Amino acid sequence: MVGRQEISAWCPPVSGVVEVFHAHFTEHAYPMHLHDVWTLLIVDDGAVRYDLNRRECGTPDDTVSLLPPQIPHNGSPATPQGFRKRVLYLDLSLLNESFIGPAVDGPDLADPLLRRRVGQLHTALAHRGDELEAESRLALIGERLRGHLRPRLVRRPPEPGRGVAEDLRELLDERLVQGATLDEAAELLHAHPTHLVRAFSAAFGIAPHQYLMARRVDRARRLLLDGRPPAEVATEVGFYDQSHLTRHFKRLVGTAPGRYTGRGAPAGR
Repeated sequence: MVGRQEISAWCPPVSGVVEVFHAHFTEHAYPMHLHDVWTLLIVDDGAVRYDLNRRECGTPDDTVSLLPPQIPHNGSPATPQGFRKRVLYLDLSLLNESFIGPAVDGPDLADPLLRRRVGQLHTALAHRGDELEAESRLALIGERLRGHLRPRLVRRPPEPGRGVAEDLRELLDERLVQGATLDEAAELLHAHPTHLVRAFSAAFGIAPHQYLMARRVDRARRLLLDGRPPAEVATEVGFYDQSHLTRHFKRLVGTAPGRYTGRGAPAGR
């Protein structure tokens, strides 16, 4: 039996909101991946289980889940009927990098008022002309999230010197499109290839190739929502061709690039 799925995605003209993503999956499981923005998630039906920073988490009892940027996570249905979720991808203007650590420590927030406000924001974002309402609701959500995270802020010891894992991540970010072979990276960073892979995986919880593909897919999502054709997007973000993009896109998003772009905001937008 083929798993059921419904997907709607769009980029609203609201500052701070990078993407709105609604989905219903019965079987799709996300592999380990990451985003360079915040992921604010509510589940309307069913439940999701996921691993974040090597800890098992979930979405019981109408929680709001806040997954921080650059932290690997996966996701799969926790109930036989799958799950129906609504996601906001938010840039760092709402929550800066200082809140990443507190969000890692406790991503699932049991807060009925916050849950209701996030739902109201999704409703406003679905209607063109309600941008002021959406901006107002987003501001209140940001304030509420910071209220949850600030008490967890602690003075952290000074960061140790940069290691090869951080150097490799910087190299992959710089060469997001053209890429780099493991031998090239090893030569540039003066480290053995095997050590690079092990150090990167240990530091970030994701292999170098998974990191690179996740970053490319994220960039592809933005371009696809701008109306760019998949074949053009594929080579622009570093994939060999459209089929290469499609293979990784389906694993990380749950649908093909062409179907993703064909499903915009709900009626009324």
